[in-house]
Amino acid sequence: MKRIAVSSFKGGTAKTSTALHLGAGLAKFHKQKVLLIDFDAQANLTTGLGYDPDAQDSMAPVLQGKKKIDEVIVSTGVKNLDLIPADTWLERVEVTGQLAADRYSHERLKEILKPLKYDTIIIDTPPSLCWLTESALIAAHHSLVCATPEFYSIKGLQRLSQFMQSIGQRHSLEVLGVALSFWNPRGKSNDAFLEVIETTFPGKILNSKIRRDIRVSEASVYGKPIYETAPKSRASEDYLALTKELLKFMRTA
Repeated sequence: MKRIAVSSFKGGTAKTSTALHLGAGLAKFHKQKVLLIDFDAQANLTTGLGYDPDAQDSMAPVLQGKKKIDEVIVSTGVKNLDLIPADTWLERVEVTGQLAADRYSHERLKEILKPLKYDTIIIDTPPSLCWLTESALIAAHHSLVCATPEFYSIKGLQRLSQFMQSIGQRHSLEVLGVALSFWNPRGKSNDAFLEVIETTFPGKILNSKIRRDIRVSEASVYGKPIYETAPKSRASEDYLALTKELLKFMRTA
């Protein structure tokens, strides 16, 4: 079983869309049994798969020892793709209940996930270096870094890299790759941005890049992956290519 934390240091990097479509792609086209975990209190992954976060339990009561993980897993409209939704209770969960008194609380998610029987578990993290992100990275074997070719996104990668290196000194964690979204192949500053990324995460820039496509936003309105709503769109093609590239790395890692 591979566990992947999908991370970024700022919002607007298509992090959630990447997590969703990687999971859906592995389940739909590569016959894997996949669990998506929405570990961001904004719950965009949850709503992107058609669920109301206010009507579902999240990982919060599981982390607090009040529920078993099997009680919060829901099925999606994609065969072999399950979801643990998010809700607002995830916000600052580490300072409430049992977690507040546990000095090793950031390792609890890792222990909770170990008994599960999935081919791949994908954790969508908040766009910040908080307790939730640290817990997800500790629980993961790999991290998939998301970025866009613009200044603040690239600048944030340096902070994220330092954060991951700190965790990597205590727990086994490998960067699977850096996925670029909202990509314009003719962007004037592409070379400069790619150079900074290469310096920060050497050899980790993925060849498959996600071009800007309004169909991704439209798919989220329907609560389905773009493979269902616009299978011939360029974003669908790009996410399929990204999934294949990452699967190759996952098999050898």
